[in-house]
Amino acid sequence: MANILSQHWLLSRRHVLRGLGVSLALPLLDCMRPLRAGTSAARAKRSVFIYLPNGVNTIDYQITQSGPDYRFSRSLQVLERHRANITPISGLYHPNGLGHHHNCSTIWLTGGRIGPSERNTISVDQLMAQVTAPRTRFSSLELSNQGQALSCSADGIGLPAQGNPSVVFRELFEEPQGGTVRQRRGLQRRGSILDTVLDEARSLGNQLGQDDRGRLEQYLTSVREVEIRTQRADRWLDTPRPRIEAAVQSRLNRSIALEQLGDYLRTMYDIIVLAFQTDLTRVATFSTGNEGTGPAVPEIGIRQDRHSLSHHNANPRLMDDLTQSDTFNLRQFNYFLDRLSEVRDADGPLLDSTIALYGSGMAFGHSHGNANLPILLAGGRALGIRHGRHIDYNAAGRREGYTYQLDTHARHYAICQSPVNGRAHLSNLLLTMAQKMDVRTERFADSNGVISEVLA
Repeated sequence: MANILSQHWLLSRRHVLRGLGVSLALPLLDCMRPLRAGTSAARAKRSVFIYLPNGVNTIDYQITQSGPDYRFSRSLQVLERHRANITPISGLYHPNGLGHHHNCSTIWLTGGRIGPSERNTISVDQLMAQVTAPRTRFSSLELSNQGQALSCSADGIGLPAQGNPSVVFRELFEEPQGGTVRQRRGLQRRGSILDTVLDEARSLGNQLGQDDRGRLEQYLTSVREVEIRTQRADRWLDTPRPRIEAAVQSRLNRSIALEQLGDYLRTMYDIIVLAFQTDLTRVATFSTGNEGTGPAVPEIGIRQDRHSLSHHNANPRLMDDLTQSDTFNLRQFNYFLDRLSEVRDADGPLLDSTIALYGSGMAFGHSHGNANLPILLAGGRALGIRHGRHIDYNAAGRREGYTYQLDTHARHYAICQSPVNGRAHLSNLLLTMAQKMDVRTERFADSNGVISEVLA
């Protein structure tokens, strides 16, 4: 009892934990928390956003029963064992995205407007990163296998994304060449340049007209973001990166061709899990393809890209190939959920502390329909997210409910062109996720409320 009261049993926060393929300092073990810490050592909260390009074959994807007793569709059947951890949502859309073609991914997480004279806005993951970044080495992780990023900065500029697993692994887990001294010298040089740019821009601002001043402010916002990231990077230089076991390194630190799509996706998912497990970051985005092409799946005999398959014109063979591509991609997402449920931190499985959003900014690719988006919410039960039912805003949008007729293409595809429920904005879900990640806001983009059905 004396040892407990004096807290001699406490481990140092710098104590190294070995196992599960990593060696890292974990601040969240129960034996590292003082008795009177209460809730001050808060649970780590994480979010990940995964994008599937070109929509889905809605005939085989659509769930037709709302509520807890729904039956999985053909495409979604691979997620059956995670029924208690996922919520399929039908009927959501971005009002600003209706009628647009291949820019859906650019506003999927922003709810911004599309057009030559329009400027995008900050993506919800970056709002979350503003909250979580002070606690992690990397504010966020941006991945894309074909170069098209989901994340946008505060001024609506797309953030660069990396698609090579080997490069991602090295940037996260390996110390840059030259050691700490060289790294700090480089960051200090960058900081000096940023200071000069900011000073010159401020003096120039007084000489500009209103329109130019607005453009300058947009530019300065980007510079300030780089400045903040530079300062944070400098503070982390003296903290060693997690040491990864050789077997894990050889599995993840490698380049993989998209022709091996399953291996590629699973490797990227494993890297995200490892980044969350080691608390290098708490926010990640992953675009699994762009709208112009979208990867084929030759390993299951599908050699046409997703864009071509989505323009199937009701051709039964192409429709079936698109369904197989959908199912294949969802099977890899199921693997990701498996890994999140297997890997634990001090508070339990990562899946319980991670909110995952999977879906597309397009519903029916053949006519570029972007209402009734395919959306899946998963994880986050420890953060107050409730699962186990199909939330159907199409049915809720009509007093008598919505009757799906999947054998009548024209009628079913109509709900992918024009929303049944005009208030079912995807931004409502993004707002709900943001609030669960401690972003203090009552609105996001064109939101008109939270999605209370997923709140515990």
